[in-house]
Amino acid sequence: MQKQYKGGCHCGAVRFAFYAPVIREGLRCNCSICVKKGALMSNFFLAPDALQITADGASLASYQFSSHIAEHYFCQHCGIYTFHKARRMPGHYRVNLGCVEGLDSLSLPVVLADGALF
Repeated sequence: MQKQYKGGCHCGAVRFAFYAPVIREGLRCNCSICVKKGALMSNFFLAPDALQITADGASLASYQFSSHIAEHYFCQHCGIYTFHKARRMPGHYRVNLGCVEGLDSLSLPVVLADGALF
């Protein structure tokens, strides 16, 4: 069964929504950017049409490095990483579970993805 989730950045300029099964665990990656941002992300991918994104004006910015396949999105106002297009499944998204409303991301079990070797 799918549940609707909503979330956004700290200041509210970037918002998103998606449907997914009940979120029971999160994913941490050991690649160079994920280690530095320390976010817990979804352990599932969202197809491009499955993530509804709304952003005020030019609030949504992105950062790419290395292979330029992954694209990490953040709010230009508050700086919060909200979601990214994944390197392991190009064009598909993972979301920052800390940005999901009503979800206690600090209580979730964590799976480690070896993005450093990808």
